[in-house]
Amino acid sequence: MEKQTVYKLLIRSFFLTLGMWAIWFGANAFLNGDVWAGMVISKSALTAEYCEFNNVARFFHQRMNTYSNLAYFFFGVMILQIGLEDRKNQGIKPQNRQEALPLLSVLMGISFIYLCFGSAFFHASLTYVGQRVDMNGTYALTLVLVSIALYHVFYTIRLTKAAEKICIALLGILIVLFLKIALLIPSGILLPSLILTLLLFTGINYFQFRKERSGLLAILSFILIVVAIYVRTMDVQKMGCNPHSCYQGHALWHLLTALSSVCSYCFFRFAGKKLIAP
Repeated sequence: MEKQTVYKLLIRSFFLTLGMWAIWFGANAFLNGDVWAGMVISKSALTAEYCEFNNVARFFHQRMNTYSNLAYFFFGVMILQIGLEDRKNQGIKPQNRQEALPLLSVLMGISFIYLCFGSAFFHASLTYVGQRVDMNGTYALTLVLVSIALYHVFYTIRLTKAAEKICIALLGILIVLFLKIALLIPSGILLPSLILTLLLFTGINYFQFRKERSGLLAILSFILIVVAIYVRTMDVQKMGCNPHSCYQGHALWHLLTALSSVCSYCFFRFAGKKLIAP
């Protein structure tokens, strides 16, 4: 992707994220916790799962854990734009396998943004419905990444345009179904299983196309998710916990998981070419 295009997308993503932050800041300043009154409280709130203080008087019950979700928004807008750029360039210039299926990148970007609002809703309200949407956003992002990896591992399979749209629609339906599936299988089993599947497919694809893949991106994605899990565990166990601090382990989890997911996406999207071309 050309430097000028990348810079344009980055700047646009930054200002859209800044605008979203301004909206959230205003909402937190002018609204209070009464907005969530009457909604069923999540188990997480009842057990004080995370370190950050639950300030029920404020619209954002957990301020830092809410704002940190803007990392998902920034990367979601960026990847959504990349998908739209790829769609615009179809038939104009040669494209790799990921570029040739822009709908998958678009769904990736939408999943990031969905997770942003779902997780923000949960940490702002600490309600049961917020928790369900938050987890569904997490599964949505992970399922799309697994699908991208699967699509590249079975690279010999060529899809028609109609088949591509059907597959994307089925993936969207699967994400919705995970609202129910997530209630049947504990997240401590389901989410790690999906992450391990992603790592497995990523490893297979690296050895399939070692000369065209960035091993650094694959390793970085793995390291970031391992560190993220460690930081989240420390936060849940209240190790080094300061409930009123601007630093919160779970907020860092949001940033690290966002970066890990982006590295996984870039591993496939920029295969065989530089991230930024002259």
